[in-house]
Amino acid sequence: MSQAILSTPRADGFYMPAEWAPHTCTWMLWPQRPDNWRFGGKPAQKAFSVVAKVIRRFESVTMGANPDQFAIARQILPREVRVVELSNNDAWMRDCGPTFVVNGRGDVRLVNWRFNAWGGLYQDWSLDEVVPLKVAELEGLDYYDAPLVLEGGSIHVDGEGTLLTTEQCLLNENRNPHLSRQEIENYLREYTGAEKILWLGEGVYNDETDGHVDNLACFLRPGLVALTWTDDHNDPQYPISKDAFDRLTKFTDAKGRHLEVVKIHQPDPILITEEEAAGVIPVEGTYPRNAGDRMAASYINFYFCNGGAVVPTFDDPHDQIALDVLQSALPERAVIGVPAREILLGGGNIHCITQQQPAG
Repeated sequence: MSQAILSTPRADGFYMPAEWAPHTCTWMLWPQRPDNWRFGGKPAQKAFSVVAKVIRRFESVTMGANPDQFAIARQILPREVRVVELSNNDAWMRDCGPTFVVNGRGDVRLVNWRFNAWGGLYQDWSLDEVVPLKVAELEGLDYYDAPLVLEGGSIHVDGEGTLLTTEQCLLNENRNPHLSRQEIENYLREYTGAEKILWLGEGVYNDETDGHVDNLACFLRPGLVALTWTDDHNDPQYPISKDAFDRLTKFTDAKGRHLEVVKIHQPDPILITEEEAAGVIPVEGTYPRNAGDRMAASYINFYFCNGGAVVPTFDDPHDQIALDVLQSALPERAVIGVPAREILLGGGNIHCITQQQPAG
């Protein structure tokens, strides 16, 4: 049985560990929403199952599915992937799910952030709102209710006191308009245990999440950051990445270290095809999928698991280059590419559909 804790993680000695810290398992949600995933999510379900299968090589995976999809998920997924009924509106476990925190004794709790579907990007997020509480009950973990609208993809930590985020997202008026930058920083410190907040500007061009940092930049280890990049000065991503690079190279982290930046060249622009757009059932009040729209493709949206790194690929000339650069930067891990265009069509990628539960 889980219960709400009325203090804060920081006050109780808890903090958000780095993603590369040991995991107990990975949490995911099963896609089906027809106004976001084409053909009722059937192609996306195959893509999600491949991601789950690859992660399962390294650690346990739990897939949450709506009751009407439970049998389908169980049939498609490998038997070694646990499937549980976990009602949801959409499949972005990183964003609607909990953030787990640990303390020095190995205890694990979770943070239940407020969720408003990326500032009202989609209508009806009532089921997504309670996903963290259901995870808490399933795992028997106590939790903190954070008074801050925040998605997990909008923050990244090094596990040593440094948190990376973007102004475009966390300072957006559609998230916490009543809070100042300093107030948001204070909440981040209280609920993640971070000592220092590093602010980048905008996220990846055309990212419908309002610039989540997990698509733009992430820590590879303390002091080392991977950044999505392009050498094309005419690409709208160039000034965004250049600004991020300039900031990162001037920052110091919570330990006083200057950051080293590894540039990961983005794939060539990926546009939604007419066939892909036609497979989505449009609903008023939800984000449209239009033929010709550029998607926010990035190799940075990868996921650390125990001994591995699962990286999105796009059948693009830059795929192997990105995998090679990441493998060089992460020699202790098996860096594995997984075809992810189908996940990208939904508005995110591999990091967005996964959430780690640390071992504590």
